[in-house]
Amino acid sequence: MGNEKTVLLKSKKFSIRIVNLYKHITEKKKEFMMSKQVYRSGTGIGANVKESVYAQSKADFVNKLSIALKEAAETEYWLEILHETGYLTEKEFNAIVCDCAEIIKILTKITKSTKNKIE
Repeated sequence: MGNEKTVLLKSKKFSIRIVNLYKHITEKKKEFMMSKQVYRSGTGIGANVKESVYAQSKADFVNKLSIALKEAAETEYWLEILHETGYLTEKEFNAIVCDCAEIIKILTKITKSTKNKIE
């Protein structure tokens, strides 16, 4: 249960960082399209992790975390695009993409180990 609690806390903190990043990019950089994409996928990670807490079965649990993993991969992509187009500095990018990569690693570990238990 340790990794599940960890990813729940980390994904919530990450969602808050994404909301703040969205505010920064829209207010200071006046970018609205990509920032909305990263906002949607970045906050979707935590929402799906939270849903997994109330999963109806192990298969449902894996499904919710698999969706969170896809959202995390999409978020990583949008962060890379925002960085490579100059909307995020190197420092801003490195600060947040490391957190995203950590969440991806934890979600991958949980989904793989849970899948192995139900197969």
